[in-house]
Amino acid sequence: MKNYTSSLKLFLYRYFLIFFIYQICNIFFYVLNTKYFDHITAQNILGSVLFDLSAISYVTFIFLIAHAIPGNFKYRQTYQSVLKVSFFIINLLFIAANLIDVIYFRFTGRRSTFNMITAKGMEKEALGLFFSFAKEFWYILLLFIILSIFFWKSIPNFKNKNEIKSFTKEKFLKQSFYFLTSVFLLLIVGRGGFQKKPLRIVDAAKYSSLNNAPLILNTPFCILKTIAQKEDIEKVNYFDKKDLDSIYKPILSFEKAQTTSKKNVVIIILESFGHENIGIKQTPFLDSLITKSYYFKNGFANGKVSIDAVPSIISSIPSLMNNSFIISSYSLDKTNSLPTILIKEGYITSFFHGAFNGSQNFDQYAKAAGFEKYYGKDEYIGPEAFDGKWGIFDEEFLQFFAGKLSSFREPFFSTIFTISSHNPYKIPERYKDKFPKGTTVVHESIAYTDYSLKRFFENAKKQKWYNNTLFVISADHTSSSGESEIDKTIIGKFHIPILFFDPSNPNFSGVDEKNFQQIDIMPSIIAYLGIKTDLISFGKSFKSNQNFAVFYLQGIYHCVQNDYYLAFANNQVIGLYNWKKDPLLKNNLQTQNTLKTIEISNFLKAYIQNFNERVVDNKLSF
Repeated sequence: MKNYTSSLKLFLYRYFLIFFIYQICNIFFYVLNTKYFDHITAQNILGSVLFDLSAISYVTFIFLIAHAIPGNFKYRQTYQSVLKVSFFIINLLFIAANLIDVIYFRFTGRRSTFNMITAKGMEKEALGLFFSFAKEFWYILLLFIILSIFFWKSIPNFKNKNEIKSFTKEKFLKQSFYFLTSVFLLLIVGRGGFQKKPLRIVDAAKYSSLNNAPLILNTPFCILKTIAQKEDIEKVNYFDKKDLDSIYKPILSFEKAQTTSKKNVVIIILESFGHENIGIKQTPFLDSLITKSYYFKNGFANGKVSIDAVPSIISSIPSLMNNSFIISSYSLDKTNSLPTILIKEGYITSFFHGAFNGSQNFDQYAKAAGFEKYYGKDEYIGPEAFDGKWGIFDEEFLQFFAGKLSSFREPFFSTIFTISSHNPYKIPERYKDKFPKGTTVVHESIAYTDYSLKRFFENAKKQKWYNNTLFVISADHTSSSGESEIDKTIIGKFHIPILFFDPSNPNFSGVDEKNFQQIDIMPSIIAYLGIKTDLISFGKSFKSNQNFAVFYLQGIYHCVQNDYYLAFANNQVIGLYNWKKDPLLKNNLQTQNTLKTIEISNFLKAYIQNFNERVVDNKLSF
């Protein structure tokens, strides 16, 4: 049995070697992202250890079988060599995922899942962005190399004890007992203990504040937990049909205005222009335009990545899944969308995105949403302006956009998505030292895009269509540069500027403090234009008395209603806060204000039930 026990001990050594390396990754994850988290507690550390052990158990389960299965064959040199190399390569891939998230977390606010690391639509940019990231974050690459060498050098080899090779029934029974016991114990550790259900991503909230949940999780765990998910959501049944409709029903009806406007509509989606970048001297033009616009002070994104923003803005579909709607199995569901509605009103429609055609599946979604024309990097005509990584610089592409608008017959509806304030935050060489560097890596490119926006409006003002156009401007999501304590809260992580600007209507201006989301943009445009239609929308018009916002992040639903914010996961409320009086979300009122907790949680559950049912059953439009 000496060889057999040596094989088991070898597995245990390798298992805890991986655990040690995970702790190194955790330390770097925290140290390099300290500003995003609250103070660490003992409970946080306990939760982190639990999730690390779970992930390692899943990854190494097949290796336990290889080490512990009864038989003498596993003591052969070739077998052990293959086992060692396989153990190294597979675990190294998951270590790499942990290290990549040290940086990528700043952009998404969550640990990466299988769907995020295999997201479609980024194939052309991937190689250029890899080298860009490797150059900018060289220290992560260096750490990976050091850990790889350390890992390989630290994996011990199997030492054969030169036992007699006979394999008796007694040995088989003993080894079978050890084998089954080892498998059972590793499965228990993998599922996180003897509780009713195995550990899930959302269970991280049990061990920390919502803000610290990414510290508790590790990327391998999140990847493994989402790798087998075929469907993105499933139906829930919180209420019967009658009660459901009485609490929340996503059907909006609009009557035709006495004077229906045939105004052109231009939506400008600004990459990473979170609220944290407004009013700090990086965006002088946008700051000025806000004072002339109808501005939603409490504007919220519906997701944390660009691919979430487009269906939210164009089709009023919130991002309430682990998958983005564009790349989910429901991406071809029939939906209400601004293009299809406005085409019936005589509009011509187009979508512009300066990145490679196919980037983030925007061209595919634009077609599915009903846009008649798509203009990407391939369609760009103008001065050489490729940034070398991503696409066409914002200044030139916005000028190209303005020129195309002037070539369209009126009325037209067009949407453009800017790109230059996306990593690697490159701006043209001719503007070196022109814009304020700010205090974070994104600020200079934010200032450049703001300047490009100014140049676009200077051009647009000269065109005959300008005064007959409603401009809507929204960020796609926040950036990773929020430096205040409020920016680090879940409210701050989704807080973005949203504004409506009609140059022919100076009375349509001011600051609206209602909670307003990207999904509210479509019904608000319909209401402003005075178009008669019925539509299914999970948002509401700016004219509505409703005052809510709903968003989702890594298994947790978040609902902002009036002055309150509620967090909901695992079919239960996990927090209620008065975010106006308590902006840092320190005082959980869940047990103190049970009536408000019930009221908001019922609304949120009705909202979720409606969304899940309609998406699964393909009933997002009439």
